[in-house]
Amino acid sequence: MAFPTSVNNQITDSVSQVNTKVLGDAPAVAMGNLFLATSQALSNAAHNATNNQQQSYVTMQTSTTQGVATMLSIDTASAGVATGQVLGLG
Repeated sequence: MAFPTSVNNQITDSVSQVNTKVLGDAPAVAMGNLFLATSQALSNAAHNATNNQQQSYVTMQTSTTQGVATMLSIDTASAGVATGQVLGLG
């Protein structure tokens, strides 16, 4: 800094020290922001995986229920004939 100035030396020293502190803290703040963004992304991924798993269970339960309902709605005689044809017994 050029001396002499019209500003008190204590003021210029204070501003210089604050600027130095901000520059010194910048890497730590940047890493903190990176860690925060990474943790949020990972927690969103875990939440999405849990939600997808729950939705797949609903789909599987629905398909099982539909299959059981279809099997129970078929007449037993026609089911026996069809099973015999599939197995090659008839």
